[in-house]
Amino acid sequence: MSSVETIHVDGVWRAAAAGTQREVLDPADAKTLAVVSEGGADDTDAAVAAARRAFDTGTWPHTPVAERAALLREVAGLLQRDREAIALTESRDTGKTLEEGRIDVDCVSDAFRYFADLVVNEGGGRVVDAGSADIHSVVVHEPVGVCALITPWNYPLLQASWKIAPALAAGNTFVIKPSEVTPLSTVHLIRLLAEAGLPAGVANLVTGAGDPVGARLAEHPDVDLVSFTGGLTSGTKVMQAAAPSVKKVALELGGKNPNVVFADACATDEDFDTAVDQALNAAFIHSGQVCSAGSRLIVEESVRERFVAELARRAEKIKLGRGTEDGVECGPLVSAQQLDKTEYYVDSALAEGAVLRCGGKQPEPNAVRPANGYFYSPTVLDRCDATMRVVREETFGPILTVETFRTEDEAVALANDTEYGLAGAVWTKDAGRARRVAGRLRHGTVWINDYHPYLPQAEWGGFGKSGIGRELGPAGLAEYREAKHIYQNLAPRPVRWFAG
Repeated sequence: MSSVETIHVDGVWRAAAAGTQREVLDPADAKTLAVVSEGGADDTDAAVAAARRAFDTGTWPHTPVAERAALLREVAGLLQRDREAIALTESRDTGKTLEEGRIDVDCVSDAFRYFADLVVNEGGGRVVDAGSADIHSVVVHEPVGVCALITPWNYPLLQASWKIAPALAAGNTFVIKPSEVTPLSTVHLIRLLAEAGLPAGVANLVTGAGDPVGARLAEHPDVDLVSFTGGLTSGTKVMQAAAPSVKKVALELGGKNPNVVFADACATDEDFDTAVDQALNAAFIHSGQVCSAGSRLIVEESVRERFVAELARRAEKIKLGRGTEDGVECGPLVSAQQLDKTEYYVDSALAEGAVLRCGGKQPEPNAVRPANGYFYSPTVLDRCDATMRVVREETFGPILTVETFRTEDEAVALANDTEYGLAGAVWTKDAGRARRVAGRLRHGTVWINDYHPYLPQAEWGGFGKSGIGRELGPAGLAEYREAKHIYQNLAPRPVRWFAG
């Protein structure tokens, strides 16, 4: 496969029909990392047609569950075989550290294994008691059909796996459109699916921009489901485009996530150190380019000054640089656009009265930080409130805002004062308070005395404008299925409703 043949349709790698290409940039130095095909509507239609044929007349939807599960496990093994190469690709494409790239590959492998185990251990349907021995009634689940999978730039391989693994486990075919900014690891994954023996036409890939590729997938009448992960504005457009064909829609649209710290979580030096360390991780992993990032620190007033001072001191020491360099703890932002967005939000926060405790600028270039890279220093903004745009809107950058509270009710009110509802955390030594607050938070994932871990067995998704539907867990598989009730009369006889 040449560097520009990154469109995969019906088992064949090809260039874009129009011959168009796009440069993929390394965010650490803004140099060209790769050249990929820039697909359009014609490529998208061809990919959907291939997926439609593979579903309607192909073997995959009818392949025994055990065989589908075996293929998923084979893919997990191939991912581990190529772990270093994929991690390097992910690091250079997204800017994250090489170790983060390795962790991503491991998590992707876990997702494929989880959905393989889930489907192979299921029963043959749910028997429904119809109240008569003459009736056999069962609810079964079947694949939904052709799936359009649209993934974001921050975790391209991970987000692809959260969609591809359950889609395949359920027996669907699909077309995937990765972000045009970070498509390279998804290209590698599609190659591994083919190597594992997935039939031609089941997995199709179109690299290209959201408009026209994503827009065409969302509106396409031959697509039965669209699963989108990305920003709220784009997600709204996907939902609107999908509405006329009444296809299934699953949306994960990010969040503005609170990390609530009570004073008793800082009672000892060890407790304090842990809470500060986790607040750093919550906000600045992958330069804050995480949908569940704990970008809103909501800390009890009595410990605010000590907590924020130490947080800022440590944030200033975070080692920024190219993610493949030894000792680097945090890489660049993914693009010039994201860098501009970060600068905008910091400037607007300061204009609205926030107090800068650290960061707020691009760092000086050095041996591991090229001058043209999209680097921005981890930034802590104190004295923030919910009227500020930086508090209300998803910044997707290394920005941590600080709000304070005095009572438990006030903490909960602040944490829930967002149109999003993806994730949040509460830090306290009081077990009763932990359960109360976790129960009152309107967020799809709530961590107690921790931040960021997820399990493939547990559903992931949000309340409010964080989206609809769930990924991972049994519900993540259910998104890619239709329920069918089969009612069989074993002793049919005339009803005699009509006398004649």
